[in-house]
Amino acid sequence: MRCVYCMAEHMEFLPRAELLSLDELDRLVSAFITRGVRKVRLTGGEPLVRRDLMQLIRGLGRHLKSGALEELTLTTNGTQLKRFAQELADAGVKRINVSLDTLDRAKFAHITRRDVLPQVLEGIEAAKAAGLGVKINTVALAHDNRAEIPFLIEWAHLQGFDITLIETMPLGEIDEDRTDQYLPLSTVRQELESFWTLEDIPLKTGGPARYVYVRETDGRLGLITPLTHNFCESCNRVRLTCTGTLYQCLGQEEHIDLREPLRASADDALLHAALDRAMLVKPKGHDFVIERRGAAPAVPRYMSTTGG
Repeated sequence: MRCVYCMAEHMEFLPRAELLSLDELDRLVSAFITRGVRKVRLTGGEPLVRRDLMQLIRGLGRHLKSGALEELTLTTNGTQLKRFAQELADAGVKRINVSLDTLDRAKFAHITRRDVLPQVLEGIEAAKAAGLGVKINTVALAHDNRAEIPFLIEWAHLQGFDITLIETMPLGEIDEDRTDQYLPLSTVRQELESFWTLEDIPLKTGGPARYVYVRETDGRLGLITPLTHNFCESCNRVRLTCTGTLYQCLGQEEHIDLREPLRASADDALLHAALDRAMLVKPKGHDFVIERRGAAPAVPRYMSTTGG
């Protein structure tokens, strides 16, 4: 897919030599787990398009069996879910996040630049049938899905899914003007509260979402508000790219190269030294302000570089 708010239509992709192999990814993730990381998420777009990715997922499953890892999850756009849902469940994955911004096929094709909504919905059904917990992630867009948001929430809750709304983030040079599509979730919440009862709940995941319970639909709604409400004080996440670059904050450019120490030695001493440095420079927060920056991105890195 080439979602209009996070990618350009024509992207330049990295040479294969710059990517970590699956064995290197396993070694690197295992180093984080050794240092106390309890939750790992493989992110998309669609990570399942990576050849033999199930090999990595099954390998990391050993940390679930040993108890060293509490949770292994996946963020997906759903296009490959029908094929892999049962394998994911068998490998120890308990829940997944699925990116879905509309249930209207024409709008879906416009937003993603790909006409594959039926395929995604089949994937979601396969995940549900495999016993995977499903959470829907929806980017709130002022023109493309604002009117549909209540229906999306009702649909998700009827399926037994949680759903999280996300404000569009100013990352990477894209083909559209984000100021035109930016929809504050404070406004969305006011609109929802005009006909529903939203109750704040104390659910904490260590990430950016704040949660409410929607009494009328009997479901949970998450709100990720990088622009209207800074969530950085509660975020304990770091992001590792497929090239071994560690970003301590999605909205900052500071990073640590872990590929070089990973490949420089057969043991992990250099890698752990780099991880020591990385955690000391985790920034206080991001600087997402669309109104001040206009269409210019807060950072030039595409969202797709670090995953959803």
